[in-house]
Amino acid sequence: MRNIRTFTIVVAAVLAGGALRAQTPANDPSARLREVLPASVAEHVIAVIAAARAHDLPAAALENRALKFAAKGVEPKDIERSVVEQANRMQNAKDVIDHARTRKASGTEVEAGAEAMRQGVDGAAVSALAKSAPSGRSLAMPLFVIGQLVDRGLPSDAALRRVQERLMAKATDAELEKMSRELPAQAAAGQSNRPEMAGRQGAGTGNMPAKMPAGNPMTGGRPSTMPKAGPPAGVPANAGAGAKMTPPAKPPMVPGSRKP
Repeated sequence: MRNIRTFTIVVAAVLAGGALRAQTPANDPSARLREVLPASVAEHVIAVIAAARAHDLPAAALENRALKFAAKGVEPKDIERSVVEQANRMQNAKDVIDHARTRKASGTEVEAGAEAMRQGVDGAAVSALAKSAPSGRSLAMPLFVIGQLVDRGLPSDAALRRVQERLMAKATDAELEKMSRELPAQAAAGQSNRPEMAGRQGAGTGNMPAKMPAGNPMTGGRPSTMPKAGPPAGVPANAGAGAKMTPPAKPPMVPGSRKP
């Protein structure tokens, strides 16, 4: 993990004027984001999405995330935070996978890796899976399953071993997906990776967050307001809990190897 490159994407220039509008593709949902979010939040979110796209991250997933949460009535600052955090995790997942093998991470693998990290899987487990998986095998479903197992209370290393064993036995994606449902009830009952939701009166359920505590909405930590998101396209929808945030100070920035 020490050799994973760390770099910062600075997008202040696109925030300065109309350059962003001129550079976005025709089907970019920037106009819709500006309609549903306050101006300052919309410009920050759009800039982070543009930076992600420029670095070969699955930007469409960030766009959909912002629009989905806006449609659900999530607070704009929470949407902003969620997009920044997920972009950070995507960059981290891409760096880890690319460092662990010669084949570059696909968009779906990056999405699945980011979701696994959001659910509590560390970068070392993602790296180990990328190194040990059969050549040519997509990591999307294996990463999704590891994330689900960790979210249900299984330690990250144990979840990794279970999935690796099934991969070596040439299990199909459908067979892997059943693993999280087969987890013993006592492990699933732990919910060890959801501390921000435990014991909080009025905490949000499903994809809706609870009311945010007072203070700067862009500070670090694991607020109870972090909205949940589903798995990447092609992976069964069964989301988990939020992860730590590392938002930028002034211009939006997406650090590369920050632990979730």
